[in-house]
Amino acid sequence: MKNKEKLKKCLILSFLLFLLFFFLFSFLHYFEYRHYIKTYNEKFSQILFQIKKHYPEVTDRELIQILNEEGKSDSFFEMYGINLSKEELFLESEKKYDFFFLVDGILFFLFTFFLAFLFLRYNHQKDKEIEEITKYIEEINRKNYSLHIQEISEDELSILKTEVYKTTVMLKESAENSLKDKKELKKSLEDISHQLKTPLTSILVILDNMIDDPTMDLETREDFIHDIKREISNIHFFIQNILKLSRFDVNTISFQKEKVSLRSLLEDTLKNVSTLCDLKNIKVLIEGPKEITLSCDRHWQKEAITNILKNAIDHSLEGGTVKITYAQNHAYTKVTIEDFGKGISKKDLPHIFERFYRGENANADSVGIGLALSKRIIEEENGKILVSSSEKGTTFEIKYFTM
Repeated sequence: MKNKEKLKKCLILSFLLFLLFFFLFSFLHYFEYRHYIKTYNEKFSQILFQIKKHYPEVTDRELIQILNEEGKSDSFFEMYGINLSKEELFLESEKKYDFFFLVDGILFFLFTFFLAFLFLRYNHQKDKEIEEITKYIEEINRKNYSLHIQEISEDELSILKTEVYKTTVMLKESAENSLKDKKELKKSLEDISHQLKTPLTSILVILDNMIDDPTMDLETREDFIHDIKREISNIHFFIQNILKLSRFDVNTISFQKEKVSLRSLLEDTLKNVSTLCDLKNIKVLIEGPKEITLSCDRHWQKEAITNILKNAIDHSLEGGTVKITYAQNHAYTKVTIEDFGKGISKKDLPHIFERFYRGENANADSVGIGLALSKRIIEEENGKILVSSSEKGTTFEIKYFTM
């Protein structure tokens, strides 16, 4: 508002200055008029006095009639070369006229000077602001975004300055995000390289052994082939999840919401981990009202819950139990997945949803990406996931908020 206030003050000052000079001119002209009346009255009073003195036979009525009579009366003065339309009869009036004319000129000059001063001062301020904006843009072109505009007002230049500032902030954020993205990309590539390096190295070692020993017995060869298949499956799982997360990063995922039975969704999810449950003899219990429904993308929520359930099974003890309970209220639908295994350490707990993070109790085949993907999917569907853990087990709590 600072520049707007300056303009407002400048206009008010100009208006007050105009009023001041207007009243000064008016007073001066009134004073001049009164002076002319006084001078003429005094002179004619002297003339009338002399007439009465030398011509007493002239009556007052006749004198008054002469003074008030209309008509051309300058023929008398023309005989003496005096033009009444151009010259004063009285020298005193002419001197006063010259004086008042000079005063009028000085006042007019002062009025014009002050107006010009105000205009030039305001224009100088504008030129200064334009110069600041130009320098500001030059700094931006040099990629210097550590600039600030203090003034926020509503005139054209200030609006321009504000827009330039907004552009600067956007460019600064873009530059910072670009740098941040480069660092994140570098870190992600390093993590991906590390995650792929181990299984690929294992596959190469196995293949070298198989090539170097063509007489290898069939049982050992089959074991090696199974190991290669496992490693390739891990690579495939890793790449698929990386691609899914990348689609979320570039916002190319489109959720197809539908009303689904939560019980049916959980039972379908359980099928995805049935083999893993059989290997560890894990029993999964599902408890909750069958009539509860959830508005979501069935495919993606199945993906998210599968990863969480797989994590629970990985951390469960042989022959253990994983418990899934769900409920619904007016605000949200809650799904709780609880295992009774060895738990997650306190130092690992804040990081388990970070990409490529593997805690000290992580499974050997874990790549640290499943829970990150689950969190992203759940949050994209207006949900929230929380985790708590102790030596007695880990609990994941998912809340799907009502839209």
